[in-house]
Amino acid sequence: MGDRYLGFAGTAPGRFLTRRLGLPQPAALHRWSAGRPALDGPVLHRTAGKPVFDLAAALERTGLDVRAAGELPAAVVLDATGVADVDALAEVHAALHPLVRSVADSGRIVVLGARPDPADHHQAAVQQGLEGFVRSLGKEIGRGRTVTLIRLTDPAAATAPAAVESTLRFLLSPRSAYVSGQVIEVGAQAVPAPADWTRPLAGRTALVTGAARGIGEAVAETLARDGARLVLLDVPAAEADLNRVAGRLGGTALPLDITASDAGDRMVAALPDGLDVLVHNAGITRDRRLANMPAERWAPVLDVNLASVLRTTDALLAAGALRPGGRIVATASIAGLAGNAGQTNYAASKAGIVGLVRSLAPRALADHGVTVNAVAPGFIETKMTAAVPLFIREAGRRMNSLGQGGLPVDVAETTAWFAGPASGAVNGQVLRVCGQSLLGA
Repeated sequence: MGDRYLGFAGTAPGRFLTRRLGLPQPAALHRWSAGRPALDGPVLHRTAGKPVFDLAAALERTGLDVRAAGELPAAVVLDATGVADVDALAEVHAALHPLVRSVADSGRIVVLGARPDPADHHQAAVQQGLEGFVRSLGKEIGRGRTVTLIRLTDPAAATAPAAVESTLRFLLSPRSAYVSGQVIEVGAQAVPAPADWTRPLAGRTALVTGAARGIGEAVAETLARDGARLVLLDVPAAEADLNRVAGRLGGTALPLDITASDAGDRMVAALPDGLDVLVHNAGITRDRRLANMPAERWAPVLDVNLASVLRTTDALLAAGALRPGGRIVATASIAGLAGNAGQTNYAASKAGIVGLVRSLAPRALADHGVTVNAVAPGFIETKMTAAVPLFIREAGRRMNSLGQGGLPVDVAETTAWFAGPASGAVNGQVLRVCGQSLLGA
């Protein structure tokens, strides 16, 4: 069953009633499609403080229609990397205050900030202030518009516009429709630009676990659209669906229980030519409050969602199966960040993914040339959430700044951005794809 409230709220009577009754007023989001692949309108470039980053060069690389002024912009990009005191922070208000109402529906506001400097508490205070500003603006801007902060974590990033290009392209496009109120940290690593930005994964091999249905199937479709060769893994019980997806996308099916002790070795054997993208999507739930949760409901969730990820990742890295420039993208959850009643096992497993990313990312990059990131979905419209009781389902849909549930493709688009060869300066990130859920940070 689809989101009937979203459809009703988009009609003239629906807009009138929801406004009069003070109900959520979600707007239909502009997501990527072949017929409408870009936002509708120009991008405005603004500056606050004395900039330390060449944003103009970074925006020029994207090929977007960037202007200094204009009506109904599709996006506004504000360079606040040079904001170092409270007076300069006021320039953020001055730059965006006149523009907020004019940003088009499903538009974007992207703020660039710098790493808070531990040696300068004034700069650190106001740069941290940008995070509160962005999160608050995301909760009030409405009409399907999103607000995001890119934080440059390496001073060398000031002279490395190529490092930010992939992130700007993602955020200033319909692909990021369900990402809002988030902070993305970007370093200064040298990154290659793909020969064709419409197929950035051409010539690269991707393995996706849990690929037979739902979010995993959407991830496979999106990576295939971007040019990847696919190896799709799921449990033998789902082999029929797995073969269907692999056949449709021209991939290879790998029916395999990822919790098997030899799963890592079998994955290595299935990839004799190596691997460029590893997507850990397989996951299960066995919900029950802790007082009523026997060990047989606890153990499988931790084994599938966390232990198997650790074991197979270790096996693939030890075997050198992930080529330099490779990408590991794991699936966390906002339940792992904020907690959820009845999901102590699931939340522990997904918080464990966050710990894995934070610990492994710097070492994997240094030792193997591989980045490690995670996507943390919020309420996503799947067969599983369709079975949730009505009132809980409606709460999940409405309790975010966009007032609606996300789609599997929203998780897939974020995964594909992490997986791209030009995203090498993005490492150790856990990005919530949740419409800025009101739960947790």
